[in-house]
Amino acid sequence: MHTVPFVDLKAGYEYRKAEIDAAVTAVLESGWYILGEQVQSFETEFASFLGVKDVVGVASGTDALLLTLRAFGIGRGDEVITVSHTAVATVAAIELSGAIPRLVDIDPRTYTLDPIRLAEAITPRTRAVVPVHLYGQPADMDSILSIAREKGLVVIEDCAQAHGARYRGYMTGAIGDAAAFSFYPTKNLAAIGDGGAVATNRSEIAEKLRLLRQYGWRERYISAESGYNSRLDELQAAILRVRLRHLSDETEMRRNIAAIYDHELAGTTIGLPWSRPETTHVYHLFVVRHPLRDALQVHLANAGIGTGIHYPVPVHLQPAYHRLGYYRGDLPVTEAIAAEILSLPMYPFLSPEMVLAVSTAVREFCHSNLDSRLCLTPDTSIE
Repeated sequence: MHTVPFVDLKAGYEYRKAEIDAAVTAVLESGWYILGEQVQSFETEFASFLGVKDVVGVASGTDALLLTLRAFGIGRGDEVITVSHTAVATVAAIELSGAIPRLVDIDPRTYTLDPIRLAEAITPRTRAVVPVHLYGQPADMDSILSIAREKGLVVIEDCAQAHGARYRGYMTGAIGDAAAFSFYPTKNLAAIGDGGAVATNRSEIAEKLRLLRQYGWRERYISAESGYNSRLDELQAAILRVRLRHLSDETEMRRNIAAIYDHELAGTTIGLPWSRPETTHVYHLFVVRHPLRDALQVHLANAGIGTGIHYPVPVHLQPAYHRLGYYRGDLPVTEAIAAEILSLPMYPFLSPEMVLAVSTAVREFCHSNLDSRLCLTPDTSIE
């Protein structure tokens, strides 16, 4: 058992226990468990929070992206550009749609899609781009949208790690043509199980999504088109409604924790997260960088501190995706970063004392390894 766990899901439940228990009990007593009042209310409330016309609840974040691609008519033979430095679910959903993932490199400061590489990757078969708002940091949406509009591409935001993040005042999820959200239990807006949603301002896409999530039904048992079984259930929707009410407060708690880390680790050999000035980072993860990452992780484990690596092997180098035709060296920024990043404990209910304990252990490691080459600073380019 770690003295400072990487994440503590039970703490999140216990902090909201009375509200969550009451919401769950109300669903159990209602006798209606699939696509009922709770899902409808959550969709309306989340749409209002994001500032979009429609939200459609589905079974997972992966399904949210898959169904969105299908709703836009993207499938076999089409190419969809995204990054390799992401959860594999992003790429898996593209393949499940029948489309071909085209993976590009990332910006060395933000770890999000590099618009220059996006422009280079577009071919006559490209239909869409999926920018990933990674770790709670919005991608460079102005540049991405400019390129996409010029080429007639659909822009689907992957917001699985960016609930409540803002880009130039707009919520992530309200910027592209549509956006996919995950409510996996570790997310900033978390269910107690799987769940997902799609946000969009395009009514025809929302209508198509509602067909696709339930067998293509316009009327019960009659499929207007082929669809899926991908429904956000009433229990998860009820829990999400509770947690949505507290999301802004918990986002500030995350940002306060990040500010302590930034202050305590300034001047060390640790590469700290960099945030674009036009964005609001929501710190789904607090990801640092050091050339001796593996040794740092062992040092922290020995001090009773849990950590994670998001992500240790880029998608283009994973065995299942060798068939996409990428080789080591094809995405140099992604590959360099994957070897050096480490996620420190980050969840809203970390105490200041726990954050200081983590910071102290990191500083001790840096001090004892001053002879190592300095970590790349966030604005250092990689040739």
